[in-house]
Amino acid sequence: MKLVITMSRRFGTGASIIAQELSERLDIPVYDKAYIEEQLSGHQYESEAEAIRKLAEKPCIILGRCASDILKDRMNVLNIFVCADKEDRIRRIMEKYNLNYDEAKEKVEKNDDERASYYYEHTGKTWGDVNDYHMILDTSELGLENCADILMHYFEKLEYI
Repeated sequence: MKLVITMSRRFGTGASIIAQELSERLDIPVYDKAYIEEQLSGHQYESEAEAIRKLAEKPCIILGRCASDILKDRMNVLNIFVCADKEDRIRRIMEKYNLNYDEAKEKVEKNDDERASYYYEHTGKTWGDVNDYHMILDTSELGLENCADILMHYFEKLEYI
């Protein structure tokens, strides 16, 4: 498999859980903000975009960081956007961070605003625009546990794996 998966997501959707499940099933690494920033602080790359392009030379999953736009001209890239109902995201954040409803709601809204600003600043595009993704997964409708199965079935059908 030579597939590179980019996974953009709204905060609290459980996308990192889906990415980890795919990573284990496909035996490929997941690279997130922390990993990419670590590569930059080690001065291995001059920019996030350069780091992402280099990481994408091998099969991997890249969470966020505008990777869908940075790698848009590559044929082996599948861009996924993970969303969920706001109330589901708030509940997930309440549980994950042991917050009350209002704190979790504020965290979700702030994080979404920051991600939208970051994406626009680096791409000039609207974050979450359906035209920028090959597939959109709604964890509220599909169930978090089903999303990795759906993707695996898709990869098998297209003979990526």
